[in-house]
Amino acid sequence: MQTSPLTTPHWSVGDITVHRIDETPLPPGTGPWLLPGATPDLISRQDWLSPDFADHEGTLRLDSHSFALTLGSLRVLVDTGIGNGKTRANPAWHRLRTDYLTRLAEAGFTPDTVDLVVLTHLHTDHVGWNTREAGGTWVPTFPNARYLASRTEREYWAAQSMDAPRRQMFRDSVHPVEDAGLLDLLDVPARGLDIAPGLRVLPTPGHTPGHLAVQLDSRGHSAVITGDLIHHPVQLPHPHLGSCVDTDPRQAQASRRALLSRLAGTDTLLLGTHFPDPTAGRVAAHQDTYRLTPVPPTRRPRTR
Repeated sequence: MQTSPLTTPHWSVGDITVHRIDETPLPPGTGPWLLPGATPDLISRQDWLSPDFADHEGTLRLDSHSFALTLGSLRVLVDTGIGNGKTRANPAWHRLRTDYLTRLAEAGFTPDTVDLVVLTHLHTDHVGWNTREAGGTWVPTFPNARYLASRTEREYWAAQSMDAPRRQMFRDSVHPVEDAGLLDLLDVPARGLDIAPGLRVLPTPGHTPGHLAVQLDSRGHSAVITGDLIHHPVQLPHPHLGSCVDTDPRQAQASRRALLSRLAGTDTLLLGTHFPDPTAGRVAAHQDTYRLTPVPPTRRPRTR
């Protein structure tokens, strides 16, 4: 068996293995658009962000990726990125051609083996690989999986008068999953909801009304996958920084502060859905806010 220099980044959380499935880096202009309050001067004052999370000029680094988990025999995907070949208003997302599915398979997750797809929320860059094109039609990429989302989230969007790009996203990435009978809507109480042993969703509203974070627990170890509750580590020292697309900025900030307060000083691993490599870390209290202490992934050679 030959090995490639390519690697599949992963972390161990007790008996749970968490793989980062890379899709694409996001362009430098993403940061100023997404987090307009994160000015270069503010970023540069956080010298620990450079060089991994920001460059020396104060430009944020952001990625699009998913997390693929093994919990015993259960195979779980958290969020599905932007997707390939889709018509998108954002030029950085328009008609992508990435090797996402190859990376997923190299981590041991071929589409037919995925059991659960957990969607933190229904934004374009989190649902794209829900579907793939087959014969001119968008079909579920993971035909044997149950796709899980918050009922609050789905009902919110159903009641909205959506613009054309969002309607397009629902047509190609959400409706085909619903039409196939694969989407399960979750009623998530304030304390969270267990969806499998060691796998729990937490209500973290504000970015969207039904936004969820995902908590993993195994053998006394834990991790939390942020979704878009936290887009970038700069929001740890500045939890007030919100996204330009938060539906309720004040609620988003409250959800972010509550999670950071709970995790500060613990061994819980924070896994950022848009954090660039090294992607994960532990939350440390620093003065009256927080910092991220990075925990780099293990890099196992992919087999060929």
